[in-house]
Amino acid sequence: MDFSPSSELGFHCVAFILLTRHRTAFPVSGKKREDYSDGDPLDVHKSLPSSAGEDRAMMLGFATMGFSVLMFFLLGTTILKPFMLSIRREESTCTAILTDIMDDWLDCAFTCGVHCRGQGKYPCLRVFVNLTHSGQKALLHYNEEAVQINPKCFYTPKCHQDRNDLLNSALDIKEFFDHKNGTPFSCFYSPASQSEDVILIKKYDQMAIFHCLFWPSLTLLGGALIVGMVRLTQHLSLLCEKYSTVVRDEVGGKVPYIEQHQFKLCSMRRSKGRAEKS
Repeated sequence: MDFSPSSELGFHCVAFILLTRHRTAFPVSGKKREDYSDGDPLDVHKSLPSSAGEDRAMMLGFATMGFSVLMFFLLGTTILKPFMLSIRREESTCTAILTDIMDDWLDCAFTCGVHCRGQGKYPCLRVFVNLTHSGQKALLHYNEEAVQINPKCFYTPKCHQDRNDLLNSALDIKEFFDHKNGTPFSCFYSPASQSEDVILIKKYDQMAIFHCLFWPSLTLLGGALIVGMVRLTQHLSLLCEKYSTVVRDEVGGKVPYIEQHQFKLCSMRRSKGRAEKS
């Protein structure tokens, strides 16, 4: 056999190329390297499948936002709208000067079952007070609803058949104001109107309006944050997958270039050896 330098050099080149191909057949990451027929890398997926946890988080976020919208609707129709339509009242001090129960009882209706309705009567309690800041005599009511339901009485009790119970309730309130005779207490009047209606308590104050707006807004913000965090997580996962694919393609594309360069070097060495031999 001929063990010339050129044949020995060619043998070493072929062995080196085979060894290099054998090593590149198993990448370091342990994953099978993808081959591309046209040499171009495979397009990265535009979206990644969401997990069950992300789906549940998205459903929770949308449910929270829907619940906040429902809260806005309910509180807006029951509290905010009456507050906006109500007369603006300022706080003052009142002094009870007269409490009495009208002789004529007022009619009312009550329900005693699904298809049962009855008629009853209730006593009308009137409380007259004196406004401290103006000295004006006014008729006191329990709240804004009492003024709208019956402007003649302090309040309108729940109607039922027991007349004695209704009378005892009115007498208890009358006794309370009789003990306050001459003692100032807080009340609310309307400076813009000339009516003599004064209320004892405000049903919808600024604190109630604050809670009606704050808690639904906080719930809506929480739901939006949940949805936003899930979307951000999915976007970051997509970017990470794209980066990993690009890096994997770059590492896989360097190996054929190295093999071609090594094969060219070996070919040049063989050609140089043959030229020297000749």
